[in-house]
Amino acid sequence: MLGIVRIITGRRTAWVVLVGAVIAVGLLFALLPKSAGNDFPTSGLPTSSQAARVDALLADFPSAKQTSAIVVWNRGGDTTGAESALTETDKAAITAQAAELGALSTAPRATTPRFSDDGLAAISVVPLEAAAVSADVKGTAADIRSAASSDLPSGLSSYVTGPVGFQADISNAFAGADFRLLLVTVIVVAVLLIITYRSPVLWIVPLVVVGLADGLAGVVVSALAGPFGITLDASVSGIQSVLVFGAGTNYALLLVARYREELLHTESRNEAMRIAVRSAGPAIAASGGTVALSLLTLLFAELSGNRALGFACAIGVVIAILFALIVLPAALVVCGRGLFWPFVPRYDPASPRVHTEFWSRLGRGVARRPVAIIVASALGLGALSLGLVGASVGLSQADQLLGNPESVQAQAIVDASFSSGLTSQTIVLAPDASATEAASLATTTAGVATVQPGESANGRTRLNLSLSSEPGSETTFATITALRTAYADAGGAVADSLVGGTDATALDTRTSSQRDQDLILPMILAIVFGILALLLRSLVAPVLLILSVLATFFASLGASNLIFQNLLGFPAFNTNVVLFAFLFLVALGVDYNIFLTTRAREEARLHGTREGMVRALSSTGAVITSAGILIAAVFVVLGVLPVVALAQIGVIVCLGVLLDTLLVRTLVVPALVFLTGDRFWWPSHPALRE
Repeated sequence: MLGIVRIITGRRTAWVVLVGAVIAVGLLFALLPKSAGNDFPTSGLPTSSQAARVDALLADFPSAKQTSAIVVWNRGGDTTGAESALTETDKAAITAQAAELGALSTAPRATTPRFSDDGLAAISVVPLEAAAVSADVKGTAADIRSAASSDLPSGLSSYVTGPVGFQADISNAFAGADFRLLLVTVIVVAVLLIITYRSPVLWIVPLVVVGLADGLAGVVVSALAGPFGITLDASVSGIQSVLVFGAGTNYALLLVARYREELLHTESRNEAMRIAVRSAGPAIAASGGTVALSLLTLLFAELSGNRALGFACAIGVVIAILFALIVLPAALVVCGRGLFWPFVPRYDPASPRVHTEFWSRLGRGVARRPVAIIVASALGLGALSLGLVGASVGLSQADQLLGNPESVQAQAIVDASFSSGLTSQTIVLAPDASATEAASLATTTAGVATVQPGESANGRTRLNLSLSSEPGSETTFATITALRTAYADAGGAVADSLVGGTDATALDTRTSSQRDQDLILPMILAIVFGILALLLRSLVAPVLLILSVLATFFASLGASNLIFQNLLGFPAFNTNVVLFAFLFLVALGVDYNIFLTTRAREEARLHGTREGMVRALSSTGAVITSAGILIAAVFVVLGVLPVVALAQIGVIVCLGVLLDTLLVRTLVVPALVFLTGDRFWWPSHPALRE
């Protein structure tokens, strides 16, 4: 390992490493195959779920080639906010436009409009060919919107919802996602690096290195996804890019800080970098390894979207580590001390190792009152955690997009003037011989509004159900569960009936997500404990550090829930948000604890545990705080996309990282070390110069 470090940091070999890395990256960009991901996330349910089995069986039905758009008309509210009734002129115009929609449909007669009993709205179902919609969902939706809205009387508005409308709005939400996220992320990282380094030049090198790592990660993940059976989408690519930039910049900050410190005490910049890599390298590798291994636990998930995220982000983090430990040191050595201008670190062997008086005073202050600080911090984190009281998981389809898109507006009109479940059909596939009994059971199930027998294929009959509740709501999920229970309890052939459709898919997705969460969370904690135990050679430290990170997680979740419900209007956490937030917060929170405690262990060999922690906090306090603020800001960038799940992840991780950086790592962890003393490292004894 020492030989590799010498090559990376050597006078001539650093040039070879840097040029070789650029050539290798260029070749990989040119030669690796490219694959296009989906514009929008898919459910990714396991084949064992009822909804997935229904989808598979429907492929043999004639209607599998069909989908639909739903067009809604209403007259906007007056000055009091109340909607106006449709006039006879409105109805005539709607009927005419419905006929125009028939020209775009595979079943022209089906587009005949239906007017609501309250006289406030009209609705038209537009059957379409599924293959044509899949090929250009946004274009199809635009054509339908144009046909539905042309020549309407003043004040009469049209909206497109249903499968095509929601799909088009989701696709629009992710359109250009990679570029927007990358642009905003680069700007945020550049600004924070300039502020951190106080140099008009230095920030360029880490940003370019991390940018190359992010670009290469995208290419490598894209090339490997197909062979490994991974389906990527814009949300996975966006989170991967944010994570690579955040983690990569964190590692760069730690390395540059240690390099700058060594430049003050080492005349040769090559030797200074060699010491920096040997000192900070293990912490960077351990921190990145913790994040990567934690992400790989998602490969055990049922939902393919979770597996895709773990696969893509783990590869991205590994590439970020390699660039931070190989390309960045070589680039910094090649550029020389002048890169730090105007605050160039000059060789001064008499310069003290501990420079930051603020962090030294803070550390000594914590050392005087560790119990009071632990109790006060625990009370504060506990109070924030109370924000989870009454929290729920699972958003309806209409609540998953920001900005009130057209499909959501249309759904609100349908909910008010028609049956809430009209736009989201539930499907039952019953054995042909039991179709009548299956329909009767559905009719008598509370929450089912209508049951319409449909086509048959391969021994099964399709029943189309409309539910009376809002799509994706708890009431709808309860109705689907009741249906499945009724069929299972009925016995005989009817017990083989399967309940699917969009709402059943959402329910099964939530169930699988909970299963993934129950399996993966303990795995992440076990991995974190193992890495901390090996790195720190302690059994006490990992337990205390994990408890501190868990406290941060629950506090950030509670605080975020208060923000979501009272400020942002999000009624619940989206399905996978808790799992992803836990993964990122635990892995990233442990990152900062690794940076601090590895330095504390190093200092403890020379100065003892208490003084070692003071010196570690003094040496790393500024850089870790900068890193925490940076990665918090980077995750907020996820809010650029009008998707509630990404906005929630961004807010939770941002709050959690700030709590961990400014409170837990700064006060709580040092207080725990001061309180436990040498027992913190048990069974090892670093203060005895092992």
